[in-house]
Amino acid sequence: MATSFAILFLSIAIIESMAGILGNGIILVASSSSCIRNKTWSPYDMIMISLSLSRIILQSWIILDLFITIFCEQSYYEGNTVVIKTVYMFLDYCSLWFGAWLSVFYCIKVASFTQSFFIWLKQRIARLMPWMVLTSWLYSFATAIPFAWDDYSVPINFTAPLSMANSSAMRTTKKDSLGLLILLCNAAVSLPLILSVVSSVLLIWSLWVHSRQMQNNASGFGDPSLEAHVKAIKSVCSLLIFYITYFISFIFLLCNIFSHFSIEKCICIAVMAACPSGHSMVLIWSNPKFQELASRLWQYTNCPARTRSM
Repeated sequence: MATSFAILFLSIAIIESMAGILGNGIILVASSSSCIRNKTWSPYDMIMISLSLSRIILQSWIILDLFITIFCEQSYYEGNTVVIKTVYMFLDYCSLWFGAWLSVFYCIKVASFTQSFFIWLKQRIARLMPWMVLTSWLYSFATAIPFAWDDYSVPINFTAPLSMANSSAMRTTKKDSLGLLILLCNAAVSLPLILSVVSSVLLIWSLWVHSRQMQNNASGFGDPSLEAHVKAIKSVCSLLIFYITYFISFIFLLCNIFSHFSIEKCICIAVMAACPSGHSMVLIWSNPKFQELASRLWQYTNCPARTRSM
């Protein structure tokens, strides 16, 4: 039975996911409009469309899972837990990969390295980006498939109860497969995490080198390259912070050390729901194109209130 605190944190997770859907919807509409207006797909818009679309579907799936957990009986999970956890893992991996590619894109476009390989990437990023996005979809699909096997009985979905595995045979299966599942998840999540860390380090290093050059040349402040470095670092580092927080909470849920509807488990769920939503807000705040659409939407929602008051 869910306690009042558990219901509170699950409700917070639902509200956070709804806010994330709204934020990612703004990013999706703005990026899609830019592609339609320019009649071309820029690498940045391609990443943002893929990232926002995957997060909208992921957060909608999370909301559905949470509502079912709160209002439906345990018998629902006995026939549908495999579908729930497999789809969730696929969408989760996609979101993490596209976030990592966004960090890589910022690093390639903003960092001022002169190595031949870096220059080669910068010149070909527009042609490589569709293959990077396609590879992410395929990799996410391949790493999510094992969760559909009946042998993998660990409840990876957010709120599947521990009592589902009440037989000793199923508990044995869980114990035997838990280590392999954790290894699989770590392998799938660690690659985009490594990309994000490397991109953040390279951007900070590039900023440090650029700042030293400015001091030597006495260029002063207001340099466009310096401002681009700072904006890119804010976006990449915010993603990295959300990434690590999400990863820690995800591992806690994956290990299944908390009881069903425990406060600790519900806090992890709320933290995991907050991370992609928080990063979406950072992206909106750091991009004038997204800010403009968000302000227009805010003005539109306030217009009826003003009309009624008059």
